[in-house]
Amino acid sequence: MIFRSLLSGLTFLGFVACAGADTEDGTSPDFTYADVEAAPGDWRAVDPANLVIFNTSKGEILIELLPDVAPEHADQFRAYVQSALYDGTEFHRVIQGFMAQGGDVAATHGQDKMLPPMDGQFVFRRTPADMPLDTIGPADSATGGYYNGFPIETQAQFLAEMSRDGQVESWIPHCPGVLSTARTDDPNSGNAQFFLISDGGQHLDKQYTAKGRVLVGLDVVKKIKLGPRPNGFPIPNPDVLLSATLAADLPEADRPEVFVQKTSVQSWADRLVAADRLGNRVCDLPPVPAVVK
Repeated sequence: MIFRSLLSGLTFLGFVACAGADTEDGTSPDFTYADVEAAPGDWRAVDPANLVIFNTSKGEILIELLPDVAPEHADQFRAYVQSALYDGTEFHRVIQGFMAQGGDVAATHGQDKMLPPMDGQFVFRRTPADMPLDTIGPADSATGGYYNGFPIETQAQFLAEMSRDGQVESWIPHCPGVLSTARTDDPNSGNAQFFLISDGGQHLDKQYTAKGRVLVGLDVVKKIKLGPRPNGFPIPNPDVLLSATLAADLPEADRPEVFVQKTSVQSWADRLVAADRLGNRVCDLPPVPAVVK
């Protein structure tokens, strides 16, 4: 079996296990739906068309896609989910302190079920006025922040005034919980296989197509059975993605309702100020909280 590799292993990239360090105000507190009801303006409802439910042998993982950054990759991921081709696939390559890779549709369901490979969408062009960030540091010069709870790294906003299209280059960094597309050494070979960052993978930034993030279940990702060092495979009796479902395909009464805290609220504004003072990057901060109703 040929696995989609992360640039054929770790030696080429100089893998570093990089757990996200917290800022001085610690990790985000736990929230419940009562907090959403108490301050609905502080929360954003997740579009069920972008909400994917992973039922794994270790538990449930809820993932939100961000089509704005990699539309082709988000669409193809949805297509595999909606055709049930991820069901029964294994987490065949799992590396401690790094990531869990799965989605080998060809191995589970046959090569004839595969869709065409996709060009890499490692970065995207962002118009600051249309896609504003809650930034670490002054908005005009910041190189990191959040959009709808997604971590974003970017060229400084002032460069948009100097560019021909009024945009800047931006990308989702491989912070804990980020969903990205596996590939071979060919940058345009991404297809069904994906990986979920468990702790940190910023050395992959701008080389792999990140397209979403785990909203709920990062603890489940961290529990997925590890492979042998250093490359994380083969794994005897690996954990399995039992089913993957798009929330929009469920009857409305059966859909999970998920809410993401806005990073414009005062607690996050304070956290971002502290992060700027400490020289933190966006992956050093804890993931933005989400609540399931």
